[in-house]
Amino acid sequence: MDHQGRIYALHAVLKESRYPVSTARLCAELDCSTATVRRIIQQMRDEFNAPIASSRQNGGYWYAEKERERYELPGLWFNPGELLALTACLELLREIEPGVLERRIAPLRRRVAAILESKCAGIRDEVRRIRILDLAARLKRPETFRTVSEAVLSRHRLTFRYHARVNDECSQRDVSPQRLTHYRDNWYLDAWDHARSALRIFSLDRIAAPRILPEAARNISDARLDRELAAGYGIFAGKAGHIAVLRFTAERARWVADEQWHPEQKGRFLADGRYELRLPCADTREIMMDILKYGPDVEVVSPALLRREAACRLARAAAQYDPGNLLPHTREVGFCDNEESKLDSMKGGEWSP
Repeated sequence: MDHQGRIYALHAVLKESRYPVSTARLCAELDCSTATVRRIIQQMRDEFNAPIASSRQNGGYWYAEKERERYELPGLWFNPGELLALTACLELLREIEPGVLERRIAPLRRRVAAILESKCAGIRDEVRRIRILDLAARLKRPETFRTVSEAVLSRHRLTFRYHARVNDECSQRDVSPQRLTHYRDNWYLDAWDHARSALRIFSLDRIAAPRILPEAARNISDARLDRELAAGYGIFAGKAGHIAVLRFTAERARWVADEQWHPEQKGRFLADGRYELRLPCADTREIMMDILKYGPDVEVVSPALLRREAACRLARAAAQYDPGNLLPHTREVGFCDNEESKLDSMKGGEWSP
């Protein structure tokens, strides 16, 4: 650790500690001798006006209580590990946004890389070992992202053409943008739709010809946005009116037990090793996709309509390979269609049509 790194490390230790820090601990944290620790403390007091207090009786050093929270070292101070982490974050930002901020973050990236190279020669190249893979990213339109994000941040209304996947219809929308959400490798716009007098979620890849309007956007509180758009499972949000109960096999439980499907989920292991997951459910479309990908490794316990829908879809899938596998009760004409129509009635929210 170089001299500058030790100054930063000492500052970090004193900021985090609410009690006197012993000289022995500082020597260990800074990887240096007692004499060096004392020289650094004196330098910080003289050159950086650091409010470092000390006491022979307490046997340590600390930041004065009234100054500890607000005191910061001048300039940008990072140790090599934090610089590498910052570089990785910049790479992540470059991957998830479609080139809009590249021009603005490029100088910061170059500066961080230069500092990192001066501290630890060669470590900068190790960033290439961190990969971000887009698994299901749809078409990115930088010009759309730029206009929409500007409207969100400037708090102006936005108008655009929207081509909905659900019904394949195009419509002109006039909205008050609220926030951008990056979810499962794709961008979405949470907005107040003025024609429908309701909150809607729009996929950015389906927005065309966006234009910022001079009118100020209507502001919706974060609490309401979370309540109406984030209460249920996934991006197909709405007021969660049901609790989905899923039970995974003991083998699959080793993965699912460590996953977060929803901030308010509850999970427990059953006596036979299976894992039971409970989570709020508003719109069933997305949770159904996740249920189906686990195939025989998950059982939908409730609600009843979601359970029957899962059984119906799995039977349809099996029938494509061997019609004899179609369960007897699903051979009735219109069974699946009827179940899907019933399922619509349990949806607590509406996505953007």
